[in-house]
Amino acid sequence: MSRPEHFSDVEYLLDGFAHVETFAEFEERLQRKRPLNVKLGIDPTSPDLHLGFMVVLHALQRFAESGHNVTLIIGDFTARIGDPSGKKLTRPQLSTEEIEANMETYRDQASRVLDLERIVVRYNSEWLGALSVADLVKLAGKTTVAQMLERNDFRERYESGDPISLHELLYPIAMAYDSVVMKADVELGGIDQLFNLLMGRHYQREMGQEPQICAMVPLLVGLDGVQKMSKSLGNYVGVTEGPEVQFGKLMSIPDELIPAYGRYAAFLDASDVARARSALASGVNPMDEKKHVAQEVVALYHGEKAARHAREYFERTVQRKELPESMPEVTLDGIGPHSISGVLAASGLAASRRDAERLVNGGGVRVNGEAIADPKAPWRWTQPVVLSVGSRRFVRIILASRP
Repeated sequence: MSRPEHFSDVEYLLDGFAHVETFAEFEERLQRKRPLNVKLGIDPTSPDLHLGFMVVLHALQRFAESGHNVTLIIGDFTARIGDPSGKKLTRPQLSTEEIEANMETYRDQASRVLDLERIVVRYNSEWLGALSVADLVKLAGKTTVAQMLERNDFRERYESGDPISLHELLYPIAMAYDSVVMKADVELGGIDQLFNLLMGRHYQREMGQEPQICAMVPLLVGLDGVQKMSKSLGNYVGVTEGPEVQFGKLMSIPDELIPAYGRYAAFLDASDVARARSALASGVNPMDEKKHVAQEVVALYHGEKAARHAREYFERTVQRKELPESMPEVTLDGIGPHSISGVLAASGLAASRRDAERLVNGGGVRVNGEAIADPKAPWRWTQPVVLSVGSRRFVRIILASRP
């Protein structure tokens, strides 16, 4: 959905949002015919971004294209606290080294959706790290424990007797202070961040500012079709994953999620998504619609040519069960013995021997198409063979000649 109109209208800018607090305020502020201060904060809590993050980044880009003052805040300070949203237990605090390592990848990965020439990138340690204890006490004094316990996850943990660490209560305060510093007119976030963004409205009022409009995008359900996309749950598609991996993962989504992925992962127009819904309802093969969505997603991050090749690779290796035309080659030392699990780990198809045993026991490992049942069995092939995990990962194993 693209429309290069200065400041644009309400429907265009808020297209696809799940909740806006409030729509009327946003419409009134837009009528002032001035660029709005728009912010989005993301914490560098993992090394990579996945498609779930891209939903809100894509929405942010629309504000930038419309001429508004857009700031992407990398929460290097708030990441040290840990966002308690939706958590039943205290989230482990990240070290400075972990945060810095994660930050290195965020800017590059975000640029796959955002035009960073139109967007200012800031780090909230600039202002949060400069607060004194006296400043923090003053900020904490502007809210109450009762207000904090209005938050569902805090209330549930309190009522069930689960511990709530004091530093967790500082997270929504720190995030709210970001909005005060930015003098935000609009803050974007996932729908699970509503409490944090509303706290920003509260603190802006306390500081004599107009309260920001909170614009919330829906959460992208993960590949399992149940929980939101999360790397820790393993139901994600990574932005930096290869074209064939992305395409193959997307082909595993439940059929009922095809329209949602078309809308919030491929960013297709509402009319295209409506067409897909109609086609599915009329009995069209869901596989065809799923391929269309998967190809559009891969094209966003790797280009149209790579997306076409990824589709062809899936059709050849998964649907027709043919071997790929090319695959990595791994040469093993001819001095053995080697076990199946050892070869899987050495080839990179498994992260470790334990992971290899899990893959074999799950029935997904084959050598030249022959299923392997025992992960501890010795490697018995002396000629080059194809080792595969599932239907998408292949390696040619070559045993080096003995001296």
